[in-house]
Formats: sequence, structure tokens, C-alpha cells
Amino acid sequence: MLAEPFMHPALLYRGELEYVAATTTFIREGLAAGEPVAVAVPARNLALIEAALGPQAKAVRLLDMGEAGRNPGHIIPAVLRDFADRHADDHVRIIGEPVWPGRTTTEYPACAQHEALINLSFAGRRVTILCPYDVAALAPAVIEEAARTHPVLRDASGERRSPAYAPELVIDAHNRPLDEPPECASLRFDSGNLSAARALAAREAAALGFDGDRLDDVRLAVAELGANSLDHGGGSGTIKVWAAEGRLVCEVSDAGHITDPLAGRSPVDPRQAGSRGLLIVNLLSDLVRVHSTPEGTTIRAYFVAPRHR
Repeated sequence: MLAEPFMHPALLYRGELEYVAATTTFIREGLAAGEPVAVAVPARNLALIEAALGPQAKAVRLLDMGEAGRNPGHIIPAVLRDFADRHADDHVRIIGEPVWPGRTTTEYPACAQHEALINLSFAGRRVTILCPYDVAALAPAVIEEAARTHPVLRDASGERRSPAYAPELVIDAHNRPLDEPPECASLRFDSGNLSAARALAAREAAALGFDGDRLDDVRLAVAELGANSLDHGGGSGTIKVWAAEGRLVCEVSDAGHITDPLAGRSPVDPRQAGSRGLLIVNLLSDLVRVHSTPEGTTIRAYFVAPRHR
């Protein structure tokens, strides 16, 4: 392994037997060393690990990544950092599986960027995050990017350094212009009519069946994106809202430029002054996509419609 305290290996596995053997060995080594252990993987794989661990499963924090990691931008602040920060004095072990065959092409770029950004978020921390990849079911291009986002690769033959490791290339490669939306409702806003942007999003959300707390989530996410445009995006922006693939999509674009790659992914002390807008959007949304350059920024927040959840 690398000499640094933070370790981020990719587990390249084939089949259930390899998966269970590698993950449970990793977990049991941590438990034997007295280390806090968390597992965040899709429900089917979570059940395999839990069954194989038997009574030891009670000592492990178990999370369904299909829910906790539905939005890849949610994983670092609300899953990985949440667990590691609760055990800041210990070496922590986490299994995190953010990429699985059911991920869509709309979701995958955010997944790949997430994997690259883990390396920035945990640099210098006493944390090991093992990320499984199903090499038999995932596209070869996905496995190639896993080698760029993980400094170490593990498989049935052993462990080796990744010669392709270059996470910054993955971050940049997926910072692409987003496809133009289909027919949509849109509004140009500034400080005088930000409430109209919230109302537009709420109206379109209600038409898709959103109500109660989830409708409030849509309003709050749009309010935070709009406030960011006023504060950091030149004082104005454009909102576009539409429905696609069972989701409400709220897009806000402005003249700002996001220069911090971890913007919206770092937990914020509630006593600390400063903006929390993009973090709140990541915590509330089912998916967030970002394209940002010196010429401007576009952020899309996706919300799964109630009848598709």
C-alpha cells in the first residue's frame, strides 16, 4: 500500500464469491484491529455482506448506497465524512460502492467525479476507503476511469499501484457542457424576482405530484442556487425547469465560476460563517450535475418524481 495515512484502493472483482471474500476480509481485519467500519453498497450486495458476516454485522455501520448515494454529491459529506468525522481519533475503514451496473449515463459522470474528489477530501486522514467495481458487468471505460481515480488496484491476483492514477483528469473530463434541455419553463431572475424562480420550480414540481416536505426541498434547493447566483454569479441568473426520465430537473445558470472542486461536498460547521448553498442542494437532491468554467456555471438538480420513487 502507499505510505500515506489515507488509502483509496479499487476492488476489481468478478462474481459474488470474489466480492464477498474480499469485502468481508477487509471488514474483519478492521474489526480485529478495533477500527470503526462502515459499508455503503447497493442493497443486493449489502445483503450478501451482512449474511456472510453473521453476528459480526452488528458491529458494522451498514448503509444502502442506492439510497444514501443516489446523488453522488451526497456521498462525501453525508456518508463518508459523516462516519469518518464521528471517529476522528481512529483509523477508519469504509467500503463505498458508488458505481454499479444500474447507474445511468446521466448519473455516471457525477459518480466518476465523486471518486476522484475522495482523494482531495481525505488527503492526510487516517482513513481507508475500498471501492468495489464489478469488472464483468461494468463497461471497460468505467474500469479504466477507476484506475485513474484510485492509486491502488486490488483483484484476485493481489494488489498493485495504478499506473494510470490521475484523478484530476477525471474531474476535468466530466466538466462538460450539459445537453440542451427539451421544452422547458424558464425565467431570468435577479434580486427583484428570485421568489418568482422558486414559484416556477414549485409549480412544475406540484404538477408532477410533489407535495409536503419534498416540495419544500425543491423550493429550498432552487432558493439556494438562486442565492448563489446573486452572491457569486454576477447578481442574476436563469432558471429552467422540465421533466425527464421520471425526474424534475431544475437548472440554474449564471456568470460565476466555481474554482473549488470540493464546493458543496465538505461538511460545514454550523457555527462557521459562509455559504452552504451547494452543500444544501447536494443534501436535498437525487442527483446534481455541474458544468463550470470562467465563462459561467450551470448547475442541474434532479428530483425523482413521487410515482417513480
